[in-house]
This record gives sequence, C-alpha cells and structure tokens, in this order.
Amino acid sequence: MLPATRHPLDRPVPACLLRVLLAWLLFALLLTPALAQQPVSSPPTEQQKIDYLITTVAMLHGASFIRNGSAYDAEHAAAHMRLKLRFAGSRVKTVDDFIVYCATGSSVSGTRYTIRFADGHNIDAATFLRGKLAVFRTP
Repeated sequence: MLPATRHPLDRPVPACLLRVLLAWLLFALLLTPALAQQPVSSPPTEQQKIDYLITTVAMLHGASFIRNGSAYDAEHAAAHMRLKLRFAGSRVKTVDDFIVYCATGSSVSGTRYTIRFADGHNIDAATFLRGKLAVFRTP
C-alpha cells in the first residue's frame, strides 16, 4: 500500500476566516430579497403624457402660438389647451386624442395651430407635440 499524501490545501480553515465567510454569506442572503424587490417604474399614464405636453408648451418662453390668425404667448397657449381638454371631456382618452382634439387646431374654424419660435421659424403644433411626445417615450 502507498503512503497517504496530503494536498497542501487540505489543512483546516481557521475559525476567524470561517466566521467572515459565514457573515458574508448571511449578508448576501439578506440583501438578495431587497435587490429583487426594487420598484419597477411603470409606464407613464395618458394623463401624465398630456400634462407633460402642456407643461412643455407653457415653458416655451419667447415662442408665439398662432391660433386663428392671432399670436398668444406660451402660458396662454397652455391655458387654452387645458380649457379645451376640460371641454373635450370623455372624448379624450389618450394623449393622441389630446393632440387631435385639443392642441393642434381650431374646432370652430378648422385652422391648424402653429408655433413661431423666437428665432422666427414656424412649426405645425401637431408636428412639434408629436416630436416632444416621442422624446418623452424614449427611456
């Protein structure tokens, strides 16, 4: 029979190292549920998207909103959108409904709203709002 040989790593583990390893294991086990329960952000509601668009309009300082041939500042444009939203009532279920019914054209004359920026360039209100909505939807 051959004599038994010992592997160099076959020596006993010191008790202090064992306690440290057990402490780390316990810490990892206790931390795992906390990490697993991180709140998942839910997608924005339709109302949040609408509020975002109205706020974006209200903050366009220096821009004029052309409605039925008259120019209005950003605050007046946002207030007009809020008023139309209230009057639209249950017709507006989505942010797209809001854009169509409340933010891009006159329901009386059928004239489309435009935005004139401080630098002089104009953009159709629907184009502007859909562009802002696309930016809002990106993560």
